Amino acid sequence: MLQIIKTFLVGLIFIAPFCVNAQSTLFQQGSKEYILLDRLEIKLQGDSLLNFSFIKPFNRKWWASALDRAGSSKISLSRVDRYNINRSRLNNLEWTSNGVSTVKSSKPLFNRFFKDPANMIGVNQKDFFLSVNPVLQLQAMKDDATDELLYLNTRGAVVRSLIGGKVGFHAYLTENQEKPPVFVRNDVNRFRAVPGAGRYRIFKGTGFDYFDARGTVFFNAAKFINVQFGFDKMFLGNGYRSLFISDHSNSHLFLNMNLRVWKLNYMSRIMELTPQYTRDGLGGDSLYPKKYASIHHISFNAPKWLTLGLFEGVVFGRKDHFEFSYLNPVIFIRGAELNVGSPDNSFIGFDAKANLAKHVQLYGQVMLDEFYTKYIREKKGWWGNKWAFQAGMKYLDFLGVKNLDLQLETNWIRPFTYSHFDTVANYTHYNQALAHPLMSNIKEYIGILKFQPAPKWYMQAKTIYWQSGADTARKNFGNNIFLDNDTRALPQNGYFFGTPVPRQNLNASFWLAYEIRENLFLETNLVYRKIEGRPNNMITSVGMRWNMHRREYDY
Repeated sequence: MLQIIKTFLVGLIFIAPFCVNAQSTLFQQGSKEYILLDRLEIKLQGDSLLNFSFIKPFNRKWWASALDRAGSSKISLSRVDRYNINRSRLNNLEWTSNGVSTVKSSKPLFNRFFKDPANMIGVNQKDFFLSVNPVLQLQAMKDDATDELLYLNTRGAVVRSLIGGKVGFHAYLTENQEKPPVFVRNDVNRFRAVPGAGRYRIFKGTGFDYFDARGTVFFNAAKFINVQFGFDKMFLGNGYRSLFISDHSNSHLFLNMNLRVWKLNYMSRIMELTPQYTRDGLGGDSLYPKKYASIHHISFNAPKWLTLGLFEGVVFGRKDHFEFSYLNPVIFIRGAELNVGSPDNSFIGFDAKANLAKHVQLYGQVMLDEFYTKYIREKKGWWGNKWAFQAGMKYLDFLGVKNLDLQLETNWIRPFTYSHFDTVANYTHYNQALAHPLMSNIKEYIGILKFQPAPKWYMQAKTIYWQSGADTARKNFGNNIFLDNDTRALPQNGYFFGTPVPRQNLNASFWLAYEIRENLFLETNLVYRKIEGRPNNMITSVGMRWNMHRREYDY
């Protein structure tokens, strides 16, 4: 099915330049600009574009216009905020003013490279923009659970372009060798998947070698509609975690349409995913099986400080088969699912965000997989009441300290949420969870303190505490979403948070970084893990990172 869509889009790309408006590429995963985005959204409070920042990666054109509004507004901005705004303009030259776009580096490399501070190769002409940059991450790690020297070695390149002000594209390619902490290695061996990555091979006994290749083409189908076709990740939400879809799993093939008009934003996405599989059973060069999913999200921003959203999604429970009923971008997915016999795994969700007093943001999500009020009132822990809940707060300039930002969040996910009686239709991709990395049957509490005391210095302290119920003795108590619902340990009732025995877990970290040049960081990280029933664990790392996201081990 997606092969037909690919063919259609290739033709459309050639036609599009004659009938479309300007299109924008998106932020990279883990962009440093998300720190500033959070601050400006809350401080501006009612910005018509930033209020839709729950869609990540975020639109660069929207961002550039928000920078202009922030610079001309009367909101209180610190010295560091203004520095970040100026540097962000340099990282979005295709959309910033002509005055900024003429900024030159004082010492270009060989008088050819880094002519502007943010791009190794940069071309910014009237009808053509091109940015080419190296991607590099070198990390040395020490895990007290092993005597081995651990590391992450990433090399690659990232390219983005805007052609004729009408068609844009983004490409990201890295080659990675990773020897991760022992607990990550154990998870890889258990699930046959490297978190965030796709196919891999064993490297030097206890490490992993894998490519990360992403690419997206962007164009506008109409004045208010933009279309993306590519292979990448997505995150929906305002929190640290997402209950809808997160960037924890491997990238996926997608066709995405976004409509923004008046006070509404509507997103429709069709995805090609990989169901769970036994890697060893596929042999060397084999075609991986396919499954498909469709998600919709509509949000309404009125009054300006409040944004309300509705989410729906379905994973098709038929391997290597596309259900054409789900192609309709405006029909309710649940209605389409009922019309085909209700065999698939469908979801509905609600989210809300309120920006208050130019210092505080309150946000939350509710995900309903299956939900029966009758059984909730009985309070017997019926297994089929599958839902998840998130509530959070962001507080800027905490305790009156400029650029010290506090975030508090909690996530509750009932047993069996995201799973299904058909293991093809569970909410997973490439042997990884599509939403929360801890899967289900958890209560999680997160505290994050971010501090940028000076323009080039970054600090973050993060604590994640969660209570979980583990699937033990080969019995399914609803934590492992890859398992079939029908294999549950108890017949109907008795499933509460933490069933059968609640386990207390802690992941605390401290990160310190210095930006020695644009998007090039020297950094160190300390992680402390306390998992009930296992020895306490300390992991330290030091290294450098250039034009890419940090590798997080916080699950």
